[in-house]
Amino acid sequence: MTRSVLSRTASLLDAGAEGGKNPAHPPAARLEDLGTALGVLRSPPVIHCALLLLALQEKHPVGYDDTPMLPGGKWHVHDGKRPAPPVVTTGVPTTTSAPGDAIVLFDGKDASKWRGSDGKEAGWKVVDGALEIAAGKGDIETKEEFGDCQLHLEWMEPSPPRSESQGRGNSGIFFMGRYELQVLDSFENPTYPDGQCAALYGQFPPLVNACKKPGEWQSYDVVFTAPHFDGDKLAAPATMTVLHNGILVHDHDALLGATAHRALAVYAAHGPAGPLRLQDHGDPVRFRNVWIRRLAPRGDR
Repeated sequence: MTRSVLSRTASLLDAGAEGGKNPAHPPAARLEDLGTALGVLRSPPVIHCALLLLALQEKHPVGYDDTPMLPGGKWHVHDGKRPAPPVVTTGVPTTTSAPGDAIVLFDGKDASKWRGSDGKEAGWKVVDGALEIAAGKGDIETKEEFGDCQLHLEWMEPSPPRSESQGRGNSGIFFMGRYELQVLDSFENPTYPDGQCAALYGQFPPLVNACKKPGEWQSYDVVFTAPHFDGDKLAAPATMTVLHNGILVHDHDALLGATAHRALAVYAAHGPAGPLRLQDHGDPVRFRNVWIRRLAPRGDR
């Protein structure tokens, strides 16, 4: 009986923890939902807590070996055996005021430049001048659309940290609503390298792990080049150059396709611009000083 309950609990927790990457599952399953689903809320509290704690210990794998092979045939998608990037000590995060031609997406006051991914009003909250994920309210995306761009964004992981691997401080930044730069608390928190903080999720780990402790502000500076299509055929892949806390972690890396969980990334033809999306993965990650600059396509310069 106990093993059956644990198995069902772990399954629900897996759907919640990984749901933000897998649209087939809702993000961040709640303990109340788990208790109701398992019929254990009427159990003695100690037993109830023990079952949930045991299930949590079985949760959040640090890698998979049953996923497709990435190009090159060396590593699986989310391969836990892939070498972890070396850890580097960072200085202060890069905090830069928006230049004159930038669009300020969040200035510490309101979320007026954002909407829910369902088109409704953004459900996140402003706390102490930062935009904080409101768990269960869903992703938010910009009202404007962007193609080639330069993005500056600062964020803070929750402190004290909770959970481990992909369950700790998980969010993501999706360019054009499709191509993800991972946000995760990867400070002394092992996970699969192509899913750690600053990874191009499911594709490329960062060159180094430049994470700060939870509760400290961090920064991303990103140059994103949109993919180009000739009809339905890919003509040029999307690329990203990323600095994490001022340290280069991706150098014009060509993406394999749109972000996927436990699957190979593939391209599907789309328009020249799309919204910037921030992910609700159930953790109260905070964002501040978010601005973006449109860049002229290379052929137009």
